[in-house]
Amino acid sequence: MSQPQWTPPTDLQSLKGRAWLVGGIGVAGSAVGFFVDSTRLVQSYLVSWLFWTCIALGCLAIMMLHHLTRGAWGLMIRRSLEAATRTLPVLALLFIPILLRLEDLYSWARPEAAADPLIQHKAIYLNPVAFSIRSVLYFAIWILFTWALNRMSLQQDQTGDPGLLRRLQTVAAPGLGIYFLLASFAAMDWLMSLDPHWYSSIFGVYFIVGQGVAAFAFIIIVALYLSLREPMSGALRPHHFHDYGKLLLAFVMIWSYIAISQLLIIWSGNLPEETPWYLERTHGGWKWVSIALILFHFLLPFLLLLSRDLKRSARLLSCVAVGVLVMRWIDLYWQAAPTFHHGPVPSWLDLATMAGLGGIWVALFAGQLQKRSLLPVNDPYLEEALHRE
Repeated sequence: MSQPQWTPPTDLQSLKGRAWLVGGIGVAGSAVGFFVDSTRLVQSYLVSWLFWTCIALGCLAIMMLHHLTRGAWGLMIRRSLEAATRTLPVLALLFIPILLRLEDLYSWARPEAAADPLIQHKAIYLNPVAFSIRSVLYFAIWILFTWALNRMSLQQDQTGDPGLLRRLQTVAAPGLGIYFLLASFAAMDWLMSLDPHWYSSIFGVYFIVGQGVAAFAFIIIVALYLSLREPMSGALRPHHFHDYGKLLLAFVMIWSYIAISQLLIIWSGNLPEETPWYLERTHGGWKWVSIALILFHFLLPFLLLLSRDLKRSARLLSCVAVGVLVMRWIDLYWQAAPTFHHGPVPSWLDLATMAGLGGIWVALFAGQLQKRSLLPVNDPYLEEALHRE
């Protein structure tokens, strides 16, 4: 099997061009929003940035899980996972606007926080300098693991060295544990600290599993795109999508379990420091968003993904994946936005920032996907993954 056989499709270039166009329009709209309402702009920007960053981080975790387990399911999507992880340096740079406007997002960063005893008790951790240093550290370590795993994967293509398989596994094993640790702290910093009076001991797990859901949904859509084009049209077959559908179902179920567990623990504890977070999100207009999350983030995907025929249909499975991605944005919005305003009041800036960041990210992803063979051509398990029925 020769590497040119798995050359990326030529229309990735046109996809990249369309993504840059959408991103440019979104950035232009966001620039207008800066002069109209800069505070609302940065609030929308945070949710949009988290959405695309969660996809990239989820792909990093799934890539490490694949190397650790050597599962055949990961071979067909490894290059898509790798391309997504290589966008992390740009996502780190795109975090700078958030660092520059911390006071618009986090109450602990404002001068009046000095009058709040509880915030002052946490000031050694929740302060702009410590927040910035931790965020830089998170990205530095994630990018280091991304670089190491991508480098060895490319070396495997070039040399076919069988020892690289073990080295990839050796790096992925600690990398996955470190990822979980850092992502838990990032969840506390970027989302949970929006309300510094609230805390949850399993919020980090909730955030991490959400990344896995978003990443698998995105990868399924990419797999459909590639399966409709040469050379992958003959490689990605129904049993591959069946595997991805089962994994998406598993992540949706785990996300639902963690979400329900967090609610039950806080509700049964009935502590004044914890319950207001849920009270805000289960009353008024937010109540309907909560119901939508139950119905369309868990119940509907769960029921649909039970179907074997649906999971083996790339198009139908991708429709479910698109719906799950939409609900991932709504979940992030539901977590963050009640801190900023009392009701679910969508703004055109939500769309502008999503289009701006999304266009940039998809263009970068497509560009990275173009750079390498679509399959790891010298992986010893590739033939088995290609011809397994």
